[in-house]
Amino acid sequence: MPNVPPNDQARMITISEDIFHHPGLDIYSQMVYIVLRGQLTSETEAPEVSEVSKLGRMTEKQTIKALQKLVEVKILPNKLYRRMVGDFRDDRLSWAAKGLLHFCKEHPTIDMQTLLEMTGESGDDEQNVRKALRELSEHGYLEEYPAWRRLVS
Repeated sequence: MPNVPPNDQARMITISEDIFHHPGLDIYSQMVYIVLRGQLTSETEAPEVSEVSKLGRMTEKQTIKALQKLVEVKILPNKLYRRMVGDFRDDRLSWAAKGLLHFCKEHPTIDMQTLLEMTGESGDDEQNVRKALRELSEHGYLEEYPAWRRLVS
């Protein structure tokens, strides 16, 4: 393509055919994987969900679900998923877990006693708070908050 400016040249990617034989991956997950392989390089930032949706010819909701599936089967790192989707667009999290995550970001170091005292003021009981904590932990949201991770144990 000698007449095409360098930024507009087609990019060749190589993917393993394993992605097509991986149990549990639907066509959307496969397409998102292919789009990401074509978009991600060591020099680039993660693409926006809207960009992946457009290139994969699917809705943003379908793209997010496909990204979640790729995380579940450990093809896509959770950190990349969170960078692309954002903490509060993850529909795997309940509103309680999202609220607790917001609180966690504002108070990165906390102990269980302080947290339980605060839950008494909110009207939630300890069981609901622990459930939201488990949710955050299961989906990798407490990875960079060691104090909060200890509360789950």
